[in-house]
Amino acid sequence: MFDHFLNKAAELLAKNEPFVTALVVRFQAPISGKPGDKAIIYADGKMWGWIGGGCAQPAVIKEALKALADGQPRLVRISPDGAPEDGIIDYTMTCHSGGSLDIYIEPVLPKPHILILGRSPVAQTLARLGKAIGYRVSAAAPGADHKQFPDVDFLQTELNLDGLRITSDTFIVVSTQGENDEEALEQAAKSSASYIAFVASKVKAEKVGEYLRREGVSSERVSQIRAPAGLDLRATLPEEIAVSILAEVVQLKSERARPSSDPKKTVSVTVLPVLGPPVSGHQPASHHEVRDPVCGMTVNIAVAKYKSEHRGSSVYFCCARCKQAFDLEPEKYSLPLSSSNLSV
Repeated sequence: MFDHFLNKAAELLAKNEPFVTALVVRFQAPISGKPGDKAIIYADGKMWGWIGGGCAQPAVIKEALKALADGQPRLVRISPDGAPEDGIIDYTMTCHSGGSLDIYIEPVLPKPHILILGRSPVAQTLARLGKAIGYRVSAAAPGADHKQFPDVDFLQTELNLDGLRITSDTFIVVSTQGENDEEALEQAAKSSASYIAFVASKVKAEKVGEYLRREGVSSERVSQIRAPAGLDLRATLPEEIAVSILAEVVQLKSERARPSSDPKKTVSVTVLPVLGPPVSGHQPASHHEVRDPVCGMTVNIAVAKYKSEHRGSSVYFCCARCKQAFDLEPEKYSLPLSSSNLSV
């Protein structure tokens, strides 16, 4: 299992995809998870691996998605009493298994990606600085070579970006400075990047912006281009301008990872309850979930194995024991028809 876990993590790292590792570090019997059990949680809430079944998985996935959002690791305890303790996030054990689990959760975030269009002195300096702080750096420019960009992760000698993987987390810096300004900025504007900076004066940026609008780029998209590029550090030298751009990228990266001001706010997740041993591959998240009226566990009605009819509606359960308990005394667990567990 350990080799498979490392291979899966290496695979995601190679793809530059964000994920979270979850490791059981302590347990108190009886419970299915044991120290050393581990899992990977994807950004979409799916889980690969095993950290215990029952109520452990919804809690772990919820905290994993929060960890991806704020970039911070955490220690989660799932126990019957849910006693608060400094440094530990407590969840009350609601299922029948009993026992408790301590699970360490750590996000693995992809390195920020700076895509530089152009081969100007600012572009070359920015590439060096970006690599120096551990970012992924790509460069694209006609006539560019490895002497100009010796350390970049990827170098392309044309401005066509169709073959590059660009996401909303890619930081594009256009530093052509007279060489194919319009073509480079048009390629950047038509990408999905949320950050585009143009190394140019305001006057030049306005003129190139007019060109982009005539080429069909929306005014809204043009207005998103940052020009002059970088923080206002009163930079004049190419090296100083490169520092100001990198400083802005670092600032924006930190702002995106800043945790919510409301510490009690939770991330809504949907989880497929797993009642058996670990499986290889994904455990898919659902899009419609309800609560088991007996134990309180989240149940995905699309794949729920146990359900009963009550007052003309369907009631869903996480396991046979909960269904049995409900069927024996339905009024004890009876919920109003407005309950989220009842499906007509």
